[in-house]
Amino acid sequence: MIDVLKRHGCPLFLFPIFIAVVIPSISFDSVTVVLSNFSTTSKTHSDMAAAAISRTVLKKVLAVETPEGAGALVRRSIGSMNLRNLTPFLLLDHFHVKEGAGFPDHPHRGQATVTYMLEGSSRHEDSAGHKGTITQGGVQWMSAGKGIIHAEMPVHAKGAPDPRGLQLWIDLPKDFKMTEPSYQELSPEEIPTAYPEGPDGPIKIKVISGKSHGVESPVRPLGGCWYFHITFTKAGNMFQPLPSGWTSFLYSWKGTLKVGHEPDASVVPTFNTAVLSSTPEQSGVALTGEEGTELVLVAGEPLDQTVFQYGPFVMTSREEIQKTLIDYQTGRNGFERAHTWKSKIAHE
Repeated sequence: MIDVLKRHGCPLFLFPIFIAVVIPSISFDSVTVVLSNFSTTSKTHSDMAAAAISRTVLKKVLAVETPEGAGALVRRSIGSMNLRNLTPFLLLDHFHVKEGAGFPDHPHRGQATVTYMLEGSSRHEDSAGHKGTITQGGVQWMSAGKGIIHAEMPVHAKGAPDPRGLQLWIDLPKDFKMTEPSYQELSPEEIPTAYPEGPDGPIKIKVISGKSHGVESPVRPLGGCWYFHITFTKAGNMFQPLPSGWTSFLYSWKGTLKVGHEPDASVVPTFNTAVLSSTPEQSGVALTGEEGTELVLVAGEPLDQTVFQYGPFVMTSREEIQKTLIDYQTGRNGFERAHTWKSKIAHE
C-alpha cells in the first residue's frame, strides 16, 4: 500500500519529522492500532476543584536527538516506542532543520497538527490555497479534516538562526475527521500572554490555546486542548489549573524544572516529556523553575475511540484507512488536487 504514496510523488523519507509511524513496506496487518482506555469527558474550567492539589509525574521520556531525512534533527517523545497510547496526542517532535532540508508536498487526513516556532521561521502552502510564514514565537493550528496536501519549508537567511520548533499531532474526534480542512494561525503578537504575578513577576505564560490566569486564547480547537509556553524569567513557582480528567504532559528544553508539591515533587530534566497524573481531586499542576527554564504544558480531552494510523492518515478503523488510500489514489473526498497540485515553495 505504501506504493500508493510513492507513485504520486509523496516524499516518504521526510515523514519521520512529523509522523509517528513510518514503515517502508507495510501490510494492513501491521498498521498501528491504539485502543483508548479513557472515556470522553466534558469538564470545563468552572468544574475544576477549588483546592490547588497538583498532578504528579507518572512517567518521564527522554527525547533523544536523531537525524531524520536530509539535514534535520528531531527529538521525538510522544509517538516513539517509549510513549504511545496518550490520547488524544499522537506525536510530539522538537525539530531542528538545517539549510537544504524541508518538508515538500505531502498529505494529511484525520488529525490536527500544531506547529510552534521557537527560533527562525517556516513557510507553508497547501492545496486549498492557504499560504504564509510562521515566524519565531508564532503558531499554526491546522485541522487536516477529510484531507489536504501541504508543504512546510523552513526559511534560512544569512545571520538568522536555523528553524527550530515543536510539532504536536492531535487526534481529531471521529465526528470531525471528515470536515473541511481549516487553519488557525497566530503571529507572536497575537498570542496572548498571562503573568501569574504581574508583568514584573518571574513567570510568563504564552496562552496558545485554552485559559491561564484570566487570559484566554482565541484559538478554538476541534476537541478540547490547552497549550501553554511557560518561561521562568526568574526563579519562581506557579500553579496552572487544568480541566478534570484531561490527559496532560509537559516538555522542557531549558533550565531545571520541578513538578508537584513536596514531598511528591519530581525533577524533570531538559529534553524530557513528563506524563502527568489525572485523579479527580487534582485540579492542576504546580511548577517550580530556575531562571531561564522553558517548557510547554499541554492538556487534552481524551477520546474514547480506536486509532488506526497509516503514515499521515489517522482514522478509527481499518476500513476507513482503506477508503482513505483509495480516495488519495483516485483524487476525491478531499484529495481532488492530489495529483495535479504542486506547491511553489517546495519547487523554487
